[in-house]
Amino acid sequence: MAIVVDIDLHLARIGMSVGEFAEAVGITPANIAVLKNGRAKAVRFTTLDAICRTLGCQPGDVLRWVPDEETETGSP
Repeated sequence: MAIVVDIDLHLARIGMSVGEFAEAVGITPANIAVLKNGRAKAVRFTTLDAICRTLGCQPGDVLRWVPDEETETGSP
């Protein structure tokens, strides 16, 4: 499963730094990095709500699914 978090695109669009974003959302810059780098195992709905509120977007604007190689080749 490859879920990509497109926070950088939105931060650039609104001209906000990662530090400002982390403070507005209420999580640490380190946790923002975990989200951005695809290492997060889960996202709380309250965090997703704060992300969307801060960026002025919908959840589907920051989260997208990209098929991994197993899905593309049909292997289990």
